[in-house]
Amino acid sequence: MAVRPVILVTGLSGAGRASILRYLEDLGFETVDNPPLDLLEELVGDGDQPLAAGVDTRSRGFDPALVLRTLARLRLRPDIAVTLVYATAEDAVLLRRYSETRRRHPLAPGGSLGSRVADGIAREQQLMAPLRDAADMVVDTSDLPLPALRQMIERRFRGEGAPGLLIHVQSFAFPRGLPREADLVFDVRFLRNPHYVPELKPLTGRDAAVAAHVEADPDFPGFWTRLVGFVDPLLPRYVAEGKKYLTVALGCTGGRHRSVLVAERLADHLRALGWRADITHRELDGVAPLRAAAAPEARLGGREALSPSP
Repeated sequence: MAVRPVILVTGLSGAGRASILRYLEDLGFETVDNPPLDLLEELVGDGDQPLAAGVDTRSRGFDPALVLRTLARLRLRPDIAVTLVYATAEDAVLLRRYSETRRRHPLAPGGSLGSRVADGIAREQQLMAPLRDAADMVVDTSDLPLPALRQMIERRFRGEGAPGLLIHVQSFAFPRGLPREADLVFDVRFLRNPHYVPELKPLTGRDAAVAAHVEADPDFPGFWTRLVGFVDPLLPRYVAEGKKYLTVALGCTGGRHRSVLVAERLADHLRALGWRADITHRELDGVAPLRAAAAPEARLGGREALSPSP
């Protein structure tokens, strides 16, 4: 019987528990934040997907003794392997994080600044002490940048077959704007354009006749060699830096012929090398031309900072 990993993530508010859950989700864990404690064992159930659950003082019915009793019962099961992870940070660091984000500490109902936050931190440390003492892994994020925290979690919990870098290949038309989510953008408008061939104009880069026309361009072989020669060495470096999603965008004038063909060829090439790659054609698939850019990570002291958000 395969042993399924189950991770319980707890710790002080603002110490990075939510970030740890996100990184576990990237590793293929099903994640649930703050389930009612009396449903925790039911949540574990009899599935086969790795599970990570976040529990802290905001959880309904929170009681460290109940958490420890539940943990003890789960550890009796032969089909799962349970790990308790505890996130902590120094008082001054937690105070600074709350001060900069102006969020209210869950155990400081009277306010979110000054001594009221300090009192909340002290109360929470006392309340959570039994869980810290019982933890299999204590993570102090006081001086730990987010990339280092991600690497720590990956080294500890990445299993065989866990998802790695997911590469999204997308074709698009330049007149409709660049895909804002793109990490790498390549312009293929220099290639021979099927748009001006009447019998090819209604077709797309998915059609063999269009592919043959574009690939007959004398510059196509050299371009293709340079394209994969540029992209292929980058991918292991992105993985080493902890990147989980990479979007490679290829654009032409109409987004129907040249960019579609090259995107299809690139996705096939990446899959043949063993990478996880999917593909969309923005102008063919009706994908919105511009997606809202993700909000940048908060910065603290010149490096990525953990947020006290849950």
